[in-house]
Amino acid sequence: MDTQQWIDKGYNLIVEFAPKLLAAILIWIIGSWIIKLLLKGIKKVMNKGNYDESLKKFLINLTNWILKIILVVVVLGTVGVETTSFAAILAAAGLAIGMALQGSLGNFAGGVLIMIFKPFKIGDLIEAQGELGVVKEIEIFTTKLTGLSNKEIIIPNGALSNGNIINYTSEGTRRVDLVYGVSYDSDIKQTKDVMLNVLTSHPKVLQDPAPAVTVLELADSSVNFAVRPWCNVEDYWDVYFDVTENMKIALDAAGIEIPYPHQVEIHKQG
Repeated sequence: MDTQQWIDKGYNLIVEFAPKLLAAILIWIIGSWIIKLLLKGIKKVMNKGNYDESLKKFLINLTNWILKIILVVVVLGTVGVETTSFAAILAAAGLAIGMALQGSLGNFAGGVLIMIFKPFKIGDLIEAQGELGVVKEIEIFTTKLTGLSNKEIIIPNGALSNGNIINYTSEGTRRVDLVYGVSYDSDIKQTKDVMLNVLTSHPKVLQDPAPAVTVLELADSSVNFAVRPWCNVEDYWDVYFDVTENMKIALDAAGIEIPYPHQVEIHKQG
């Protein structure tokens, strides 16, 4: 093959390939510009919706990678590369990864739902999956709580988002449910007055809603009273323990007996 043939072959190759290469370059430039605009718009929407920062970063990065992969496939197809098999490989890889990470993907979806709908936030006291604690951290796959004894509790977001969640903080106040029993010889009105005085004299018991004392039941060996003070969420345990202690002191001072089981021993002689 002489030089002229090489020149002609190269010229034909340039004439055939150059438009495709130029089109691919233009598609890459325009596509990259469009992707930037889309990501910018997504960021604005997320900022207005007050999405969690970790969720914003993850979704933006995920969207960026997906759009970039689509753009690369389009560019390769423009220059003449067969993309059918390439797309099939990507789909098969995605399916295999999805099967292998089925549980993790469920936790990821749960984390996204929690961050979008916000049933609780960091610092809230919640009860879920049989655990009670303060929300320490909300991650994509798990949520971390600090238990009442300062233990760390890690709950998968998949189970958390699909189960019942009790948020004790969201309403701002919480009712303390206490029950005390007194003997049948006690005067009901006097007992209620003593109990209400214990509640109204405590500095952390709220007056609105007003605390309440009512007869709950006539039990086998006692008249049981439902004692219901309200307090701020952060004061719950202070009120619980203080009221319990002060109630015993006040009932003793008023001569009101708190019944308890007695054991009687009978000895027979001879």
